[in-house]
Amino acid sequence: MTANRNPHAGTDDPHADQQVATTGADLDSADAAVLFVHGRGATAQSILQMAGEFDADGVAYLAPQAKGRTWYPHSFLEPTKKNEPSLSSALNLLEELRERVAEAGIPPEKTMFVGFSQGACLSSEFVARNARRYGGLAALSGGVIGPDGTPRDYDGSLDGTPVFLGCSDRDPHIPLERVHETRDVFEELDGDVEERIYEGMGHGVNQDEVEYVSEMVSGLVSEE
Repeated sequence: MTANRNPHAGTDDPHADQQVATTGADLDSADAAVLFVHGRGATAQSILQMAGEFDADGVAYLAPQAKGRTWYPHSFLEPTKKNEPSLSSALNLLEELRERVAEAGIPPEKTMFVGFSQGACLSSEFVARNARRYGGLAALSGGVIGPDGTPRDYDGSLDGTPVFLGCSDRDPHIPLERVHETRDVFEELDGDVEERIYEGMGHGVNQDEVEYVSEMVSGLVSEE
């Protein structure tokens, strides 16, 4: 399916009308939803394969595809203006998908974001800018966007939203200090944060992370 956005947006809105891959339960009948956000150079289908590792019924999985397989052109550590208009376009796409999920009857507290690398950065920034009680956020090898010293004056409260941050201690793209800063941001926003740093892992996803995220997804549909 497509995002059904302005077909005339052009370069001002590069991620308009991008495809959205889906699997799992049908959105209109699902009890919960997970929005996957892929990394630079990857595809929606590639990150959607992670859903096959989860054992949870009634969950709809959605993964938007970035234009040119890149959500924004430069490092997430560069000045934000250098990544415009792609960054704002990508954030808008996540908002539209979140609204689509809500229109299907799935509340924010049953909606979770899972991102890897550039997708983890985008998901982290979206959740920080739109703080409320969500079903969860899993940022795998990523962090909030902007150069060192960026003001982190985000509004709102995550109200106990589960947040998982997983990253290597020597990731070539994600400074460890930015992971810690992201942890502090989400704790300040009242998130329930679990940060796990893996020694010498490099830039990737390990089985411990997959298992932790799987438990988070199961928690979306578990009986209270």
